[in-house]
Amino acid sequence: MNKKQLSTKVASRVKLKKNQVEEVLDVLLDHIQEALARGDKVRLVGFGNFVVRTRAPRMGRNPQTGDRISIPSTKTPAFVPGIHLKDYVKEKHEQSNK
Repeated sequence: MNKKQLSTKVASRVKLKKNQVEEVLDVLLDHIQEALARGDKVRLVGFGNFVVRTRAPRMGRNPQTGDRISIPSTKTPAFVPGIHLKDYVKEKHEQSNK
């Protein structure tokens, strides 16, 4: 499902115009991005957490030359699903496999 499809489904459920829902989604995603850029965690109880993880520096190889290179540490966003989301997906998966 992409953002347009999501906004269409949400709009029909909450009886708002699709462009209003798209604007809310854009603002929501902007705020999540800004929080992660500051290093904050975004918790959506029952759904999951958006966090920033730090990857440790490591040694790698240049694929063209084979030379060893130093790869610096990086920060990367990650999503950690909540227990309710995990259980819901597991339940739906099990139902579809019957």
